[in-house]
Amino acid sequence: MAAKGFTLSIYPWVYVAQSENSGWKEEFQEKPHKTPAQEAAMGEAELNELLARRNSFADLPLVNYTTQYGMGCFEGLKAFPQKDGSLRLFRPDRNARRFRSSMEGLKMPSYPEETFVKAVRETVRRNRDIGFAPNYDPAWEAGDFAEGHAVYVRPFSYSEPAIGLGLSASPWVVIITTPVGAYFRPGNSKAVTTDKVRAFPGGTGWIKCDANYVVPILAKKEAEAQGYMEAIFLDAEHKEYVEEGSSCNIFFVLKNGTLVTPDLSDTILPGITRTSVIQLAQDLGVNVEERRISIHEVMDSAVEAFVTGTAAGISYFESITHKGQTRVFNDGKIGDTTRELQVDLKGIQYGSREDRHGWMVQV
Repeated sequence: MAAKGFTLSIYPWVYVAQSENSGWKEEFQEKPHKTPAQEAAMGEAELNELLARRNSFADLPLVNYTTQYGMGCFEGLKAFPQKDGSLRLFRPDRNARRFRSSMEGLKMPSYPEETFVKAVRETVRRNRDIGFAPNYDPAWEAGDFAEGHAVYVRPFSYSEPAIGLGLSASPWVVIITTPVGAYFRPGNSKAVTTDKVRAFPGGTGWIKCDANYVVPILAKKEAEAQGYMEAIFLDAEHKEYVEEGSSCNIFFVLKNGTLVTPDLSDTILPGITRTSVIQLAQDLGVNVEERRISIHEVMDSAVEAFVTGTAAGISYFESITHKGQTRVFNDGKIGDTTRELQVDLKGIQYGSREDRHGWMVQV
């Protein structure tokens, strides 16, 4: 099954675990499927019916804290096909750490990090063994893997039945996988600031929780309707300091060559790609600063801008518009620093560059 951007085509094997008696009851489930070749030959209606059956979890309650109040959290990570036919996960230990932190932040039972990594690896492996995984394509190399495919892994929490306001004491953790390609559509890399507020001090901005994504979705769709690719959020208090994109961390290269990204606080998600890019930039000898950066400094001094995330990878902005004023970066083309970081990260993930920090984990 070919990847079509960032869309949902759940692979057959899924993982389901529920917290009970201070432990986790784990189960792997094989959903209805045919061979990948048979599914590829199906008509659209027939395939959609099969995929709908795979996306059905009869044992999970419809009405609960997650569906009613957004009381849940999730992760996103990828397994990348390698030239030797294997699959490798990118830094699953970091996703495991953040998932545990998110669940604890939502006052749920803690999900062990080692259990997370083992469950992710096994889910990807079971699907790969029945043919549900992308194969490495040498043609991706010509574009430095910008068009490369991968397995997207989505672990998420889901609460027990409930209707009133409360905390989840016996949640499920579910892991599904799907093929993915490029996140952003080619041809438009313009961004615009939004007046909407993604997170506020004392809130849940540092948690990868479901409720945090409502405002970013609205802001991104508004930006797209105005002809932009992405919305940029400013801080809630001053409406002056840059915080994030709609679902990704943000970086700026200044005139003096310094790479700046907003420092972590309780309003900014600690991205795995973010911390990886900081390390890769330091490897290149780039001076990196994690600090507050105002939109005014960006409009005056930035020469490159890009966002990072599991889905986005490293995606550059050709321009940023703020209150009717537009700053164009590098004549609308990807900058040298952004390009080198992008090539380095993708090269490590797809195996064409040395995994010098030991980030890739064999499935």
